[in-house]
Amino acid sequence: LVQSNYYDNFSYFYGYGFGNNDGNNNGQSYEEQSAGSGIIVEQTDTELLVVTNNHVVEGADSLSIQFVDGESVEGSVKGTDTKADVAVVAIKLSDIKESTLKTIKATLGNSDEVTVGEGVIAIGNALGYGQSVTSGIISAKDREVTFDNNNTMKLLQTDAAINGGNSGGALINAKGEVIGI
Repeated sequence: LVQSNYYDNFSYFYGYGFGNNDGNNNGQSYEEQSAGSGIIVEQTDTELLVVTNNHVVEGADSLSIQFVDGESVEGSVKGTDTKADVAVVAIKLSDIKESTLKTIKATLGNSDEVTVGEGVIAIGNALGYGQSVTSGIISAKDREVTFDNNNTMKLLQTDAAINGGNSGGALINAKGEVIGI
C-alpha cells in the first residue's frame, strides 16, 4: 500500500486540492505490486520452503511465486526476522505441478569458505522482468554495515550487479552453491 502526498500533479502544480480535494492533506493510497527473488532451501512432506529478504514480503496482502518454468502458485509467509532482513515463504506441494518440482533445486554452500577475489554469480528477478544473471567477484568479506535502525551486520561484498527485484536471490560460487542472499 503506497501513500501519496497530494491528489494529482495538476492539483499540486496549481496549489489547490491537496489530499483528497476536500482540504484534507492525508493524500491517497493505492496498491502497488513489488517483485523479489528467493531460494528454495527445503522440501518437507507438505511444503516447499523458500528463503527471501523480509523487505520483499513485508506488508504484502498476497504472495505469488513464479518458478523458472513460468508456473505460478500462491504462497504464505511462514516466518520473518526483520533484524536480519530474512523471511521464509511456504508453498503447498499440492499446488505445484510435478514437472515444476523436478526442475528446481538449490545446493547450499559455506560462506565462511569464500575468499576475496573468488568469482560469484547473482541470480534473481532484476527489475521484475524475470530471471537474470550477473557475475562478479567477492570484493570483501565480513564487511560491517550499519542500517538506519542501528542494526549492524557483517556481509559479503561483491561487484556483481544487483538491481531492484534481485532482493532475496541467490549469490552462488563457481561450484553452483548458494553462499549468500
